[in-house]
Amino acid sequence: MADRDRAVATGPPVGAVVVVVLGTAVAAVGLGALPAAPVTAGVTLAVDGDRLVLAHRAGDPLDVRRLDVVVHVDGTPLRHQPPLPFFAARGFRSGPTGPFNPAADPTWEVGERASFRVASTNGPPLVAGARVTVELRYRGRRLATLSATA
Repeated sequence: MADRDRAVATGPPVGAVVVVVLGTAVAAVGLGALPAAPVTAGVTLAVDGDRLVLAHRAGDPLDVRRLDVVVHVDGTPLRHQPPLPFFAARGFRSGPTGPFNPAADPTWEVGERASFRVASTNGPPLVAGARVTVELRYRGRRLATLSATA
């Protein structure tokens, strides 16, 4: 009878520990499933010859390693898109500036400018009067669509 009493006496504390562990695990999984707060940024675009200049005017800092830039000229996507960050990439002239350059801090802060130059080997060409559209995607979600005239 003493063994039975001991088993009963230790049963509830063990059960309580199991309940706490399971509850903590479920809560941790539930918290991990919460969506991240959306990122916002006010960015402007200027085109100067073959150079595209983007200025971060407002909003959250952006990690350019999580940023995709898709460039269109008169509605047609460039054959080669810029892989951020980069120094030399197919379809682009070497040496982008600001956080687009891998030698710089990859965090694009408000007030910073970043630029890259489209090479003549990339197409369609950036000719005077062409409409240039840049779509910024952050972690796969569209952040902004910008347009300027070349």
